[in-house]
Amino acid sequence: MTLAASDPALLDRLEAAAPGRVRSRATDRLALAHDASHYLLTPQAVVSASTIEEVARLLSEATADAPITFRSGGTSLSGQAVTDGVLIDTRRYFRRIEVLDEGRRVRVQPGATVRQANAWLARHGRKLGPDPASEAACTIGGVIANNSSGMACGIRDNAYRTLESATLVLPSGTVIDTSRPDADEQLREQEPELYRGLLGIRETLLGDRALAESVRTQFARKNTMGYGLNAFLDHETPAQMLAHVVVGSEGTLAFVAESTMRTIPLLPHAATGLLYFDDLESATSALPALIEAGFATIELLDAASLRVAQLDTLAEEGLRGFTVADHAALLVEFQAATDGELDALVAAGQPVLDALPLTVPARLTRDASARAALWHIRKGLYAAVAGSRPQGTTALLEDIAVPPEALARTCRELSVLFDRHGYRDSVIFGHAKDGNIHFMLTERFGDDEGLDRYLAFTDELVALVLAEGGTLKAEHGTGRMMAPFVREQFGDELYALMVELKRLCDPRGVLNPGVIITEHADAHVRDLKSALPVEEEVDRCVECGYCEPVCPSRDLTLTPRQRIVLRRELAAAEHRGDERLVRQLEREYEYDGEQTCAADGMCQTACPVAIDTGALVKRLRAERVGRLEQAAWSGAAHRWGGVARAGSAALTVADRMPEPLVTGASRAARSVLGAERVPEYRRPMPAGGPRRSALQAEKPVAVFFAACIGTMFGAEQGSDGERGMGSAGALIELCERAGVPVRVPDAIEGLCCGTPWRSKGFTRGFESMRKRVLDALFEATEGGALPVVCDASSCTEGLMAMIASDAAGPPVAEHPANDGAGGENSLAGGASGLNVVDAVSFVAEHVLPKLEATSPIASMVVHPTCSSHRLGTTASTVAIATRIADEVEVPADWGCCGFAGDRGLLHPELTAAATAPEAATVAAQDFEAYASSNRTCELGMTRATGRPYRHVLELLEESTRTVDARVDAATVATLSASATPSAAPDVAGDGVRPAQGPVRPIRTDRGR
Repeated sequence: MTLAASDPALLDRLEAAAPGRVRSRATDRLALAHDASHYLLTPQAVVSASTIEEVARLLSEATADAPITFRSGGTSLSGQAVTDGVLIDTRRYFRRIEVLDEGRRVRVQPGATVRQANAWLARHGRKLGPDPASEAACTIGGVIANNSSGMACGIRDNAYRTLESATLVLPSGTVIDTSRPDADEQLREQEPELYRGLLGIRETLLGDRALAESVRTQFARKNTMGYGLNAFLDHETPAQMLAHVVVGSEGTLAFVAESTMRTIPLLPHAATGLLYFDDLESATSALPALIEAGFATIELLDAASLRVAQLDTLAEEGLRGFTVADHAALLVEFQAATDGELDALVAAGQPVLDALPLTVPARLTRDASARAALWHIRKGLYAAVAGSRPQGTTALLEDIAVPPEALARTCRELSVLFDRHGYRDSVIFGHAKDGNIHFMLTERFGDDEGLDRYLAFTDELVALVLAEGGTLKAEHGTGRMMAPFVREQFGDELYALMVELKRLCDPRGVLNPGVIITEHADAHVRDLKSALPVEEEVDRCVECGYCEPVCPSRDLTLTPRQRIVLRRELAAAEHRGDERLVRQLEREYEYDGEQTCAADGMCQTACPVAIDTGALVKRLRAERVGRLEQAAWSGAAHRWGGVARAGSAALTVADRMPEPLVTGASRAARSVLGAERVPEYRRPMPAGGPRRSALQAEKPVAVFFAACIGTMFGAEQGSDGERGMGSAGALIELCERAGVPVRVPDAIEGLCCGTPWRSKGFTRGFESMRKRVLDALFEATEGGALPVVCDASSCTEGLMAMIASDAAGPPVAEHPANDGAGGENSLAGGASGLNVVDAVSFVAEHVLPKLEATSPIASMVVHPTCSSHRLGTTASTVAIATRIADEVEVPADWGCCGFAGDRGLLHPELTAAATAPEAATVAAQDFEAYASSNRTCELGMTRATGRPYRHVLELLEESTRTVDARVDAATVATLSASATPSAAPDVAGDGVRPAQGPVRPIRTDRGR
């Protein structure tokens, strides 16, 4: 089936309502067609609405009778974020966060993620009530739309209970701010039928005790089936009834443009443990005792879940070595405001744990990294399980809740259903404390057998859950998956009230039709997603969207999920012989999918199954490389010293010439040779840097691999008004000052970490450079006896990847790193035996204790880089910053700058889009210094903010200079010293200046 063309008249109306925000290319429509569910509908158009007024115009004027669906994070699992009509993307522009009342409330727009909101609230000791496992990717819009809860909040602190007010856009275009004192009056004047109808529903419920009691019973537990009719019992005014019934309505009643939510205390002290039981029934039988003991969270993992969790590289040693048979586990956690309160909880809970029939003795840990590893396993479990499914199958995640006392029996009967219908690899996990469990099936929907099996299973599941007094959807929303069964769960009278509510709010029936309310008994098996095998990275992806918030190109072209789904769409088009669509997708993918991908690996840090979409893009780039380009870059690898010096000289000449002349020349060359071949010159741009030279030392403790980007790009101006010495010069001087001798290899000028070749797909040049680097480092490190230190975080990672390619096994950064662990990252490189350490980690451990700041800095903002995040060295960068600055701030919305080597020069629009949120935050305040740990990232942030970003080691060098120990910066920068550095006094432990201010996110009350 070919992709249907968009309606030209509809597109014209949309463009008039939201000028410049409408997209109808095949790439845009297909990329946004996919969400985390197992449904697939392709929209007629995608509109990235930017204001409330635009949304109002789109609803009232532009769409006529076209179906409309709002989409933000796209993590929904039940089909509520897909449409064959108009998809309004509210993630790109609706991201503002405003902290109120010192964090006790927060006003937030639907495109912000839960994690982002919590980052702004954290400095106030507060957090949002809902705590879904997908908090890194799910947005506030989804939280409100689905009435999200999570692992600890239950129904006490879910979206419904913590919502204070909302700004709603009704299908008519009417905007109602329910926080206003006159909200009810406005609603009565502008929407009189809706106003009267809301009061009528309340009167009906209050007038029928049985109906009212049924509603209270249904919503006394986690329940996201149907509409939240409890709003009519819990609230008295139509405006508040409307605001709260919209919670959980999945975009079928109104658009929530902004919401004000009450927050809850952030409990920073916790003790977490994984309790192992012989079987699932033993685990669920332990729930009453654990609930009584006061555990904040009790998460269930069945045997299949445990087997998947064992494959996680962050899994604890006890789990990896555990032989799983029929076992089950409960992940439990105490949470407290203070250490003393936590001590009391643990002491009171220990006898309970001791009395349980555990397979191994219980152990609770307070260690942050160990706890993070346990929660990483749980939060990524769905995607990890789904990622290991057989090729060509679709993952379906079901979500039910039953009374806790019925949980063991329900789990047992579920297992019987799995066996009866042949779902052999199904897993059961979830929020056992609430009687809320998730279970996953994998089905092949390409044939009638799979469809018939799923239909029969669903019918029996519905009967089982309702017989236990449960709900068919506890957290994930009704969506399309359970819409045909809303009447069966609630009964005819309550269902009729829901139908009336839908009619009152959306008389045209245009908002998300088919979701919650449907006329089709088979709605849950319509428009199902099928999966053709494509390639390894693509086939493992479950389209969860966890990768999207960290992607630098998310606001410019595509996200990692979209890059992957377009590969699927391309394969599907080829399979059905749609040559025209194939050509169109290939043409559009070259820029959207390949050229504007930073290939920074940040997607891998967020992906539960560690898919590096950047690696896929690098492979695709390699396939496009011609023989001439391969030969040219292979030749450059052999003459890299000269190439680097030539680039440096070119920048120095350009810096001295009038800007219009240089920019005009670069633009002309780009227009002829293409943006992928010629960088764009635009200021601010530094002059070239100094050449690299060897440095010998007696009894060196490390080998310094000075990054070539320091030769390409000179340093920013230093605090003395002169051009700075750069990170390489700073490291040499710091080591000399601290009496830590280092050696620079003889062949350093011609060496490179290989990233330019690897990222562009120039495989021959990379292999040539790899051999030369490894040979040189093996000699310089005396056979691997000394560590290799690199002064650019991206080059550190590049060296690790280069060494890993020579060894058996994946790179060290193959899996998300835990920045909070603060450990030194190194790589034992198999046959090479080389260990690589980033300069900030090396300095923090070996140099910093021997230095004293003599020129402290009042305030500093630190930009973590994608490489420092992946390497786990951001903590070292911050540790250095706190030694020399009274106040250190890390932007809550920092992200990869998208400069990515030369991407920021070839496609400056990528860096502009990637840095926009962080740049706006940084520009709102003044700091004395701006720091990072990678030269090209410093360039990107300088360009984005207009502030001079410098390597943190440069700032440390300046701050620790003494009057009688100053050096000639230009001399140090050339790395031309040939004598053994003189030993500086060892002042370890004497006068070391501690941090005088907290490391915290930038002020949260400014919003974004």
